[in-house]
Amino acid sequence: MAGEFYAGIDVGSTTTKVVLIDEDDVLCGRSVVKSGYDFAAAAGVALDAALAMAGVERAAVRRLVSTGYGRRNVPGVDEMRTEIFCHGSGVHHQVKGAVTIVDIGGQDNKVIRLGPAGERESFTMNRKCAAGTGAFIEEIAYRMGLELGVLNGLAEQSENEVSIGSFCTVFSCTEILALVRRGVQPADIVKGVFRSVIKRVLEMDTIAGRVAMTGGVVAHNPIIARMMAEMTGQEVIVPDWPQEIGAYGAALTARRL
Repeated sequence: MAGEFYAGIDVGSTTTKVVLIDEDDVLCGRSVVKSGYDFAAAAGVALDAALAMAGVERAAVRRLVSTGYGRRNVPGVDEMRTEIFCHGSGVHHQVKGAVTIVDIGGQDNKVIRLGPAGERESFTMNRKCAAGTGAFIEEIAYRMGLELGVLNGLAEQSENEVSIGSFCTVFSCTEILALVRRGVQPADIVKGVFRSVIKRVLEMDTIAGRVAMTGGVVAHNPIIARMMAEMTGQEVIVPDWPQEIGAYGAALTARRL
């Protein structure tokens, strides 16, 4: 592909995402890899994969912006921006007007309020506890012997959803093992777990007006967005590439530098 390109790298605690856009802000390549213990190496692998998807050489990338937990570990970047800024930029490019962003990540959750022009009005992050995040869901799946890829389908099949009383990961695991021993169906437990995640988010801040949900948890489990709409009575939008939205915002930022 000819022309100049702009890359955004979002180094999260769990996964590293890269998005490559062209001069017209069109997404040409994207990639998601495990962050592991070497953030610089993960960023390099993810960037190479996104370049390969786009059929672009590294030399064609005019600017690169990093964001996320490990943004300072990415060599050769032109700028670093916070994930709050980049998530806002990525969502606003697709969802015009005032919106509340709910991002469910691997280790943290964010609620970001954007005004009519995309300006950030406020943001809230969860406490240090990982309950209600992707790590919480992964731990529950591990305890139940389930692959992450089957969770959404199971929740869709639930007919007698159970209520998960504890918000603590450790206590929730104990509670869920008791439900398993009682013979409760996995589908009903999984949907109850998803609802507990939403409840945890709703504890963080008031969710009003239009909502845009992002993050890998929602990307792989779209039922969570529908459940959020049911529980809040609000319009819930899942933008394109919800897991890579921070990297997309970083790429847009690189384009505008």
